[in-house]
Amino acid sequence: QKEIIEKSFGCSRFVYNHMLALQKESYEKEGKSHSKYDLIKKLPSLKKEYEWLKEVDSTSLQATIDDLDSAYKNFFREFKKGNNQGFPKFKSKRNPKRSFESKCVNNNIIIKDNLIKLPKLKWVKAKVTQNINGRILNATVSKTPT
Repeated sequence: QKEIIEKSFGCSRFVYNHMLALQKESYEKEGKSHSKYDLIKKLPSLKKEYEWLKEVDSTSLQATIDDLDSAYKNFFREFKKGNNQGFPKFKSKRNPKRSFESKCVNNNIIIKDNLIKLPKLKWVKAKVTQNINGRILNATVSKTPT
């Protein structure tokens, strides 16, 4: 589980950086950027090129693209308002705070007592501080230096 979690952190960072480079290149050449759905459609070909991307949950890679799209749109929205918050930055391997998000598809995320079932990870120990009423939409796994 630790190995898959670490791989998920790395794959999410790789996909984020790869897709950000695509966005940047496309915008510089054509003045247009790809939509979130165009980027998600590129994932299968990226997985053929980089076989190790198949080892992690595909919904976490899609969620990474959602995060990138949000950062990209926020940059342009703020830029039009006159606020210069800076272009989205590439993620570093050296950043001690890492995370990835898994989307819930067909109830693949389940919480039971102090365990949570995540895609590709099966049952993982977790601190559940309150009862969850309703539907789970996603789960974020994060690692901090502490």
